[in-house]
Amino acid sequence: MTFPPLLFALLMWFVGTAAVVWLDSRPRATFRTSFRLAGVAALAATGAIWWVARDASASGAYIGFAAAIVIWGWHEMGFLMGFVAGPRRTPCPAGATGMARFRAATETVIHHEVALAATAIALFILCWGQPNQGAPLTFALLFALRLSAKINLFLGVANLSDEIFPAHLAYLKTYFGTRPINVWYPVSLALGVAQVIWAWNFAQGSSGGTAITAMLLVGLGALGVVEHLFLVLPLRDGKMWVWASAAKPKNKAVRTATLD
Repeated sequence: MTFPPLLFALLMWFVGTAAVVWLDSRPRATFRTSFRLAGVAALAATGAIWWVARDASASGAYIGFAAAIVIWGWHEMGFLMGFVAGPRRTPCPAGATGMARFRAATETVIHHEVALAATAIALFILCWGQPNQGAPLTFALLFALRLSAKINLFLGVANLSDEIFPAHLAYLKTYFGTRPINVWYPVSLALGVAQVIWAWNFAQGSSGGTAITAMLLVGLGALGVVEHLFLVLPLRDGKMWVWASAAKPKNKAVRTATLD
């Protein structure tokens, strides 16, 4: 029961990230069609989540987890392709510091963050009172990991890993800081480790689909912790995805934002 869910979480993360990287690196003329087709897949995934919400079996847990990843991938495509980001799409104003810099940075992503929060709420409503809570919990964890990573990038980290982020979003890099570590980083890392430990212990005391869901969240949370470690380690994790890029240009702009 332990290893299959962990392997499944790793597989979904790997395939999902590679797919988004490939689609986002294709010519911009393909973006609208790709986003629409992904939207159809996300709609089908939402239907699947509703269908398995009453299914507390192992298969229900796997389907709910996979469906949440599909919906998350559609949202990330919307951001990376430039369809849903924020009202500000220009570099950080010269000399902006403190709250002025924070407000400007927030304006670059606020529409996307609101869309993610609204989707998380919708999934919890869809599964309210049902035994299978895997999909909303998966999506909520992805959202939390993303927010944590973005806060770290804004406050400053040692490794931006900017090999494959799309060039049309290069202005976002001006809102990122560069420093060995920031005040939020150890807190975010500790919270990530705590989530993994909690989910692991919960899985050990559960059975059936509930235990599978908990182990899937262990795997996803562990991947999130690894992504956070890459923020300060002298290792370019973005290079892992260069093979998945359809364009493979020499100069890309900023850090990937797929599953963190």
